[in-house]
Amino acid sequence: MNNLKEKLALLPDKPGCYIMKNSEGKIIYVGKAKVLKNRVKSYFTGSHDGKTQLLVSEITDFEYIVTRSNAEALLLECNLIKQHHPRYNVLLKDDKTYPYIKITNENHPRLEVTRTVVKDGGKYFGPYPHAGAASQTKNLLDKLYPLRKCKNIPKKVCLYYHLEQCVAPCEFDIDPSQYKEMIEVIQRFLNGGHGEIKQQLEQKMLAAAEQLDFEAAKEYRDQIQAIEALMVKQNVTFTDQTDRDIIGYQTDKGWMCVQIFHIRQGKWIERNVSMFPFYGEEVDDFLSYVTQFYLQNHLKPKEVHLPEIDEKDVELMEQVLEMKVIIPKRGEKKKLVEMAEENARIALVEKFQLIARDEERTTQAVKNLGELLGIGFPRRIEAFDNSNIQGKNPVSAMVVFIDGKPDKKEYRKFNLKTVDGPDDYESMREVVRRRYTRALQEKLQLPDLIVIDGGKGQIAAAIDILENELGLFIPVCGLAKDEKHKTSQLLMGDPPVLVQIRHDSQEFYLLQRIQDEVHRFAITFHRQSRGKSMLYSQLDDIPGIGPKRKKLLLKHFGSLKKIREATVDDFRSLGIGDKLAKEILNKLRTEER
Repeated sequence: MNNLKEKLALLPDKPGCYIMKNSEGKIIYVGKAKVLKNRVKSYFTGSHDGKTQLLVSEITDFEYIVTRSNAEALLLECNLIKQHHPRYNVLLKDDKTYPYIKITNENHPRLEVTRTVVKDGGKYFGPYPHAGAASQTKNLLDKLYPLRKCKNIPKKVCLYYHLEQCVAPCEFDIDPSQYKEMIEVIQRFLNGGHGEIKQQLEQKMLAAAEQLDFEAAKEYRDQIQAIEALMVKQNVTFTDQTDRDIIGYQTDKGWMCVQIFHIRQGKWIERNVSMFPFYGEEVDDFLSYVTQFYLQNHLKPKEVHLPEIDEKDVELMEQVLEMKVIIPKRGEKKKLVEMAEENARIALVEKFQLIARDEERTTQAVKNLGELLGIGFPRRIEAFDNSNIQGKNPVSAMVVFIDGKPDKKEYRKFNLKTVDGPDDYESMREVVRRRYTRALQEKLQLPDLIVIDGGKGQIAAAIDILENELGLFIPVCGLAKDEKHKTSQLLMGDPPVLVQIRHDSQEFYLLQRIQDEVHRFAITFHRQSRGKSMLYSQLDDIPGIGPKRKKLLLKHFGSLKKIREATVDDFRSLGIGDKLAKEILNKLRTEER
């Protein structure tokens, strides 16, 4: 902390980026500042909400990079976030590309949906907001115009020909002028000429009806309805054809919601919604999000409309994004920005309502469980599980739930020391003894309920240690599993008795979550322990051979077998004296026998 205070005193009053690190030297947050001295100091002074306090509690060091301007700082921030993916930053991980409809440049052209635009002579239309919108439009055009459908031309006509959706170049010679006429109509359609095509189809439908060709009339009617459905999804917002994005945001309880309305060729075609916790200044993190959004392969419109921000920030965004940034003051564009903000506000309200509802259910489940077991409200629940493979690398794990929610900083791992072979009862006795002996010595908070992953034997072992050795009278329950390894029974007391619990109740779901979590934690720990033991070698037991020398020996000789076959002289080049070399050879050769 003293080192941090010294570094804070040396911060310059210039623009730049700051990089926060944890005790492992890992970058956990990147931010930008107009004045580095003021911004970085603000993290270590004054009060913060719980979320920001969590970030600050992990900071053990920081670095900073001075830039010539605020614009440079914003670009640098985005590049650093993209490179390091800090856990507390707003991250856009989906370098997104948008789909296009392509008319291929071939003797027999066809339509396809693609996300790659290349100079291959093909005609590209779009972009579309997502693959579904592009596919829907292509499917409609495939029905309206009989271009080739197959990627590779078959040897004979297929179903598309019989449906009159393909001119069948596989079997017939097609006049290029026929393709040219269809492509011109398709281009008009894709450039916004839905109305013209619809009018032509209406004329054909009426003509077919007059000739009593009702089947053809029905087909034209279906095509008209398909176009109308497509046009409904692309309601015209503006009379001009300008591509623009409308952006609004709201914040609440340390979370931000950003909503982006995409308007292309005067049509509102899609909405993009993002919700995330933020740790910096509200406006700064909003601008950081927008900048990342457009710099990470999202298509830039001609102009973007933002809510009220400082004029200098507008200039900054225009400089960095190289597009027009507008703060609408009145009219339809102002109303759309307000609509985006209102949508963001509603999304946040819904989020916290759902959280509150979930917390109410969880709290009620804890209360119900306590009443069922007759122990009051078990605010703190500690659960244990053991893991081993045929008695090897035995470990145990403990998880803690506070008010029905996991508190991961309270989790604990135990390498079992006294257990020989696969013995669940002795494993339970050791871990309970170690956990609560330490809790008594360090005056730690004791649980209101202990949950054991196991049946009567494990419960009896835990209660024996608690009551007869430690003098603790803490309620203990066990979760027994059926033949499918699913939680089936709740046992309680000494001797353990079956507690009737409905399997569709919230309290049963709570117990399942606790059991699944402690099992996951134990298995993960066991895999780590097993992995470390597999790296053990005979060299580890030789005094004077630490990790560095072990690595050096194995790298130089290649294997234990080669080390065993070496002479004392072979070790000298590695800086290992004759005495230690003899000890190494004696140890390896003795154990080989």
